[in-house]
Amino acid sequence: MELRRAFRLNGFLLLGVFILLIIGLGLEIRGLHDASARHDSTTVLGILMAVTILAAVLVASGFVTVSPNQAKVIQFFGRYIGSVTESGFHWVVPLSSRRNISLRVRNFETQKLKVNDSDGNPVEIAAVVVYQVTDSYKSAFAVDDYEDFVRTQSETAVRHLATTHPYQTDDSGTPSLRDGAEVAGELTVELGERTALAGIQIIEARITHLAYAPEIAQAMLVRQQAAQVVAARSRIVEGAVGMVGMALDRLAEQGVVELDEERKAAMVSNLLVVLCGDRSAAPVVNAGTLYS
Repeated sequence: MELRRAFRLNGFLLLGVFILLIIGLGLEIRGLHDASARHDSTTVLGILMAVTILAAVLVASGFVTVSPNQAKVIQFFGRYIGSVTESGFHWVVPLSSRRNISLRVRNFETQKLKVNDSDGNPVEIAAVVVYQVTDSYKSAFAVDDYEDFVRTQSETAVRHLATTHPYQTDDSGTPSLRDGAEVAGELTVELGERTALAGIQIIEARITHLAYAPEIAQAMLVRQQAAQVVAARSRIVEGAVGMVGMALDRLAEQGVVELDEERKAAMVSNLLVVLCGDRSAAPVVNAGTLYS
């Protein structure tokens, strides 16, 4: 079974025909009633009235209203006969059951899940999922509740994503959970594959909350701060070495002073201390030896 269009007629047109038919039958019943007053035709009158009432019930049971961005899944005594997706007032097969399926774009945010990343660190993660029903037949009959199905599959996909990526970039080159666009694309593709059987299209899935679990948050913060300090010191040392080399080369080119290897070493040591220190340098001026 696949999604197909259900048999339908214009509801207003059929309603007009139905009203004219009722009026005609009413006039006919009235004529028979007058005739029954003169002749014994009550049996024919009763049968005609019963048939009229039965026909009215059957025709009236076929009217259905469809709102914009909504589908009516039609079943006739348990058998799927099609879906109506065009908004308006329609007439479908009488005595059929109808189920509303919303075709509007929906979104929801998953719960904050606690899971270990690929490095084994416990993290808290949550995502927002934007989806839309594209196949009303699958959404109605392939799963029990497509909304609950999407929520469960979303949490499963988010857990799987967290276990296959580190919290932050490491030396392996694997995209981290903090790489928003790339990770969001992977999550969207995986979730789309998981929910396709329910007739769901995943428009977007993106991480909205990402943090280390409380029990390791402080330790990881210290680790991140230490990494930033090391990175900053490395840049400072690299720049200081370049400045010292430039100073020695300029002194040698201009012949300002002749330095032997020992004085060069002392100069390099002093410059590195001044440039790499985290406090302002306090120079000591050599004013010579004082004699009393």
